[in-house]
Amino acid sequence: MNAAERNQLGRRTLLRATAVVSAAGTVAVTSGTTPGHAATAKSGGHRYDQDSPRFSLAVLPDTQYLFDADSSDPEPLRATFRYLVSQREDANIAFMTHLGDVTEHGSRDEIALAASTFGTIHGKVPYSVLAGNHDIDSSTDDQRGDSAYLDAFGPRRFSAMPTFGGASSDGYNSYHVLTAGGREWLVLALDWRLSASGLSWAQKVLDAHPTLPAILTTHDLVWADDEGSAQLSDNGRRLWDGLIRGNDQIFLALGGHYWPPGRTVLTNDEGNDVHVHITNYQDRYYGGAGMIRLYAFDLVRNVIDVETFSPWFLSRDPEKRTPLEAETIELTGPTDRFSLGIDFERRFSGFAPVVPRKPRPASEVMPRGTLAYWRFDASGTASRTGADGPVGTETVVRDLSGHGNDLRVTRLHDSKPEILTWSGDHHRDQPAHASLRFDGGKAPDRGATLTTSATAPLNSEKFTSGYTIETFIKLPEPFEGDHAWMGILSWEGRNGDAGKTTGWSPDEPTCSLNVTPERFLQFVVYPQVQDADPTSWSHALPVGRWTHIAVVNDGHHTVVYVDGSKIARNPGQPSTGIATLGKPFVIGATQFQEKFGQGFYGWIGDTRIVKRALAPKDFMTSTA
Repeated sequence: MNAAERNQLGRRTLLRATAVVSAAGTVAVTSGTTPGHAATAKSGGHRYDQDSPRFSLAVLPDTQYLFDADSSDPEPLRATFRYLVSQREDANIAFMTHLGDVTEHGSRDEIALAASTFGTIHGKVPYSVLAGNHDIDSSTDDQRGDSAYLDAFGPRRFSAMPTFGGASSDGYNSYHVLTAGGREWLVLALDWRLSASGLSWAQKVLDAHPTLPAILTTHDLVWADDEGSAQLSDNGRRLWDGLIRGNDQIFLALGGHYWPPGRTVLTNDEGNDVHVHITNYQDRYYGGAGMIRLYAFDLVRNVIDVETFSPWFLSRDPEKRTPLEAETIELTGPTDRFSLGIDFERRFSGFAPVVPRKPRPASEVMPRGTLAYWRFDASGTASRTGADGPVGTETVVRDLSGHGNDLRVTRLHDSKPEILTWSGDHHRDQPAHASLRFDGGKAPDRGATLTTSATAPLNSEKFTSGYTIETFIKLPEPFEGDHAWMGILSWEGRNGDAGKTTGWSPDEPTCSLNVTPERFLQFVVYPQVQDADPTSWSHALPVGRWTHIAVVNDGHHTVVYVDGSKIARNPGQPSTGIATLGKPFVIGATQFQEKFGQGFYGWIGDTRIVKRALAPKDFMTSTA
């Protein structure tokens, strides 16, 4: 787009779509069985991990000044494509989408040169291309008929791509389905101007893929002011009203055409955010120099990190870059480098809800060597009726392993019945869909414990061949009051009585899992064999969110995992066994001087003790 043009701004089906090539070479959406869309794990010799929760979408805006009659220079774009191919594995690049205005005049010579340049990436990274106003007769919509652009960038070009889903009968609109982050995503590549039939086609594609999150790409969508605040253009308003706002699947919409770059967040008819961006750098040095954006999706952190740079300038020797090359190599302003926080599960729940994992019977989560397993649903205690409310003092939580390590409830000090209640809250991967809510605290000391009997075999188990202790906890949000050094689980007794001399105090127990004032996890153990107290420390635990904890000892060393990840501060010193004293095992508190002060504050779910080291794949969170 030139400066003068810039100033002129004024469902669901059970059958999926398949691509059918007509005699004219166009592709229409028809009913039938969808061909495989998933991107191959290895393409062109560069690996792409479609199951990783971290992947990238490359976005390439207007390249028109690189394909401008006898002023053309395709080398910047070739460098961009070489970069995407070479970095596909490291950046886990799932796909690249061009936003239109491939060329300046849409002439056959310009289009042919551009098509040849795209050969650098073809067959190595899947991609989409759409027509901008400079690629075709800008006075027409997608019913314009044949063009040099359609001959080069029509459906035939994409038909062999594993991601290609189909195109409209006119050939100017297409869609791809890519597999990334362990799920499928829909990319719509829509013409510069959609006709009524083009809008209808796009809706049919969305209806045929009702559970796929969708990214809409087109040429003319929004324009931005000099501060980067974007608003819909006239054509963008038509797309918003006619397609985007009524389809909750569309969470990201990208356009080029105008400059400067900008972004905004709009609210669709379901009350959800739609991130709308304009990306265009043709006004920058060397027509943008093939500049790309990488949208780096992180489904674990619930964020999309965006960066903008020119691979052509990046490939130059830094000492030989000209001043303008050095200035343009990377753009770091707020419209070019930013992060989008998106709770993907919640955002997609309206059209692709996550099916809750069903409870698993105890028999499925008791591997060889299980010494004790407690859960707080009806299978774990006959007193659990399903209703929330206080846990009675007569309650017995059965050891489902059958080893006789049943737990009995005690309220500490003068604690009221509400100090310990039943709860249906649980970690999404917890075997039982139930937990206990503890309301322990200080000033005055209060709490509740679940304790084995005086004769339970777990009281004297030494674990010299190793152990795995697992539990699920959730800290309240807001985290109110003083709960420093509260205990999650422990064995009663003094380490001094076990003959240990190296610890902080002979009055602390021989094994305990606690939460520090900073909400760090502390696992301290006095081994059966060594006179030592190796202690593991985690990062600050989150509030308002369930956390899985696993303490794994292989008979030589202890490693603590939080949510399946090894924490940093695991001591390297030897640790063999636990110096138990024949005294009860406890959930909900830790003793000092053989007395309980405060109790735990928060929720505790399934808890399991196994007499050997387990691998993370064997934890209670396992989906195998």
